[in-house]
Amino acid sequence: MKALTYHGSNDVRVETMPDPTIAADDDIVLRVTATAICGSDLHIYRGKIPDMKSGDILGHEFMGVVEAAGRGVTRLRPGDRVVVPFTISCGDCFFCQRSLFAACETTNPGRGAILNKKSTRPGAGLFGYSHLYGGYPGGQAEFVRVPRANVGPLVIPDSTLSDEQVLFLSDILPTGYQAVLNAEIGPRSTVAIFGAGPVGLMAAACARMLGADRIFMVDHHQYRLDFAAETYGVEPINFDEIEDPAAFIIDNTNYRGVDATIDAVGFEAKGSTTETVLTTLRLEGSSGASLRQAIAATRRGGIVSVPGVYAGFIHGFLFGDAFEKGLTFKGGQTHAQRFMPELLDRIANGELRPDTIISHRMPLSEAAAGYQVFNEKREACRKVVLVPD
Repeated sequence: MKALTYHGSNDVRVETMPDPTIAADDDIVLRVTATAICGSDLHIYRGKIPDMKSGDILGHEFMGVVEAAGRGVTRLRPGDRVVVPFTISCGDCFFCQRSLFAACETTNPGRGAILNKKSTRPGAGLFGYSHLYGGYPGGQAEFVRVPRANVGPLVIPDSTLSDEQVLFLSDILPTGYQAVLNAEIGPRSTVAIFGAGPVGLMAAACARMLGADRIFMVDHHQYRLDFAAETYGVEPINFDEIEDPAAFIIDNTNYRGVDATIDAVGFEAKGSTTETVLTTLRLEGSSGASLRQAIAATRRGGIVSVPGVYAGFIHGFLFGDAFEKGLTFKGGQTHAQRFMPELLDRIANGELRPDTIISHRMPLSEAAAGYQVFNEKREACRKVVLVPD
């Protein structure tokens, strides 16, 4: 089969790889019909994610048709059209029983060794996202093996829904939705979203759906802000033009700040010179620039919701400010399986149109070019969808 493989920083290639096979009774083999490049894939592309190996197959946003199923698969059969969540979860462990699927204790084979070193990282296995998360081959390929198929894949029964309409159930839509639920957004809420990438856009869509009154969105790519303003009615803030977005937000919310902020940027936020030096020297795990702005922009008693990926420690966390304001923090990987059925219904009834963010459609054979365009923010790129040739 053809698949996109990793070979180092800024080096991904479409190559011929062995076809996947059934390895466990609850496996399926999926023929991929659509896959996407996620913003978090760019962390890998830039060489920022540890434990990647040359030849690893990338991709954790994908869907397709079941080609083969192990004898223990009870929820699916060959021919079913399914969307697959990016986390691989067993459904039976302590965390899965509490619907905390991203914290699954059993699907990451490297987790035991890490826990023996007295670290709580990481949780569930992830498709195409390094050996830190299990080394599972991803779905930017013609075929993919999907373990734990009784727990993850969601059947799409409505043939009138296109792949593009439902593809983002695999990650960015439930990620944006969980971020909004964590932020406790409802009617008349005010929220600031830092980052107008795919997750930030999905968060804006979900916040608007749940009745948010005002949505501020902070980014420095004007084309993204323009799209978000036109599509979701956000109040755009370009931080290349407004030096202190948090101060601007406070000035425009009766000097209180917003009810909640959503940090959809994460550890690669554009930070200070000090942070750039510290991260280059590996003396700091993540930039705290976006998180500091989120703390500053949130009113007393508000919530900071963090779907953006963070790693390691941050030297400028400003916990004293968070304590003094009485802020609540909620974050972590998304428990996609919990939200996928509800979000499918909302797509079917027209409440959500996640496919509107797609800007580029490309064959899988051009995936490497797709990564370049997305990474460099060329051609007003918001989201790239890949289809096997």
